[in-house]
Amino acid sequence: MAALPEAQITAEAPPASAQDRLPLGVILTYVTPTIGVGFMFLLVNLYLMKFSTDVLLVAPAAMGTIFGISRIWDAISDPVVGYVSDRTNSRWGRRRPWLAASVLPIGIAFVLVWTPPASLTGGALVGWMALMIFGFYTAMTIFIVPHTSLGAELTENYHDRTRIFGVRHVTWTVGSLLALVGLAALNGSDEPRVTALWLAVGVGALTGVSILWAAARMRERSDYQGRGGANPYASFRDVIRNPHARLLLIVFLIENLGGATIAILTPYVGQYIVGTPEKTPLYILSYMVASIVFIPIWLPLSRRFGKRNMWAFSMLLTGIAFGGMFFLETGSVGLIYAMATLAGTAAGCGAMVGPSIQADVIDFDEYETGERKEGAYFAAWNFVFKSATGVTLMLTGWVLQFSGFAPNQEQTESARFAILFLYSIFPLGCYAIGTALFLTFKLDEKEHARIRSVLDERNGRAPSA
Repeated sequence: MAALPEAQITAEAPPASAQDRLPLGVILTYVTPTIGVGFMFLLVNLYLMKFSTDVLLVAPAAMGTIFGISRIWDAISDPVVGYVSDRTNSRWGRRRPWLAASVLPIGIAFVLVWTPPASLTGGALVGWMALMIFGFYTAMTIFIVPHTSLGAELTENYHDRTRIFGVRHVTWTVGSLLALVGLAALNGSDEPRVTALWLAVGVGALTGVSILWAAARMRERSDYQGRGGANPYASFRDVIRNPHARLLLIVFLIENLGGATIAILTPYVGQYIVGTPEKTPLYILSYMVASIVFIPIWLPLSRRFGKRNMWAFSMLLTGIAFGGMFFLETGSVGLIYAMATLAGTAAGCGAMVGPSIQADVIDFDEYETGERKEGAYFAAWNFVFKSATGVTLMLTGWVLQFSGFAPNQEQTESARFAILFLYSIFPLGCYAIGTALFLTFKLDEKEHARIRSVLDERNGRAPSA
């Protein structure tokens, strides 16, 4: 692993206190790697299932089971990475060494998941896909848990955290937009296996360079060093004991149970329901553009109406938008564009406000325990996200299998209904329940200011403004 410069000699500005506004240059350095990571995640989550069923000819039930079981492994890998990251104490900080260590595993796994040897068939091919999917998500855990934790540590400012994760959402979405180019290339290729190889190698290399650059340039808080939990059990016990975190875990679980079907089934809806597979990247594009365009609006609205209320609003609006997809039929191009744009508008709010609220919840943990366990907290939330996604992907694969789905041909009425129900009614129900639960969340700006005031006094700083 390449040596990283020590924190005290990096060129970037130090992390901000509760009173400070973080310089934009620091935020941009922090978020740069998410362009490549966003590309990888979208392509795997959106298209790998269809690539496997329609190009590799793997049974959808097998792929659904692989995605689902991979999340069982995440039950181990996510908490371990979160805890060890919290406890890492080096001259380069506790997060940056992990960012650098993730480069090779991410690049190798991303290439291999798209390039199984052509000679593999049957059980051997299923085994390859299982191993590479496990490897890809594990490698991503090594990056994402420390990187998200670092974002929460950059500032203690209540609203500036929303700004950080708003910019992060923009760059992640830019990467996802670029992935649509990759998706279009794979869809239109006469040799999708060859296209997948060159695409994976190029993106893997560029992403690795961007991660190393950010790791070399970023600076970490020296006052957070060595303040992780004493042991993994105690760390995650504290997460569960934190009433604010416990509610978020439940809401995340319900929300992502519904949300996972949206990404995985969009290519199926484009081809087998609306009948316009060539427009699938454009449907996704309308969602992503809307999520970026409205980012500047959500920050002032969250200041005016509160983070909790804006996130609850975004969840409900997302559910309504995808509920409207139930009325899709052959040729419903205008409806899918309209609903995708509405859903993207709402999703941008949740993507920037959600992690900001998570960072506030971690401050409450410090107030209660005196420790800084960003890694443990984001590992827990990441695990819930991936577990919910895995359960839903497994369910989706089995439902497609037993509803009569057959690749590359017109679907039966039962298969069409199954696709539409999982794509619309199921997410609508999950988002509605999540909204109702989240409206009971109590950690608002006033309570956070009181907690930060106590922490500042405890840590020998001037009270927060």
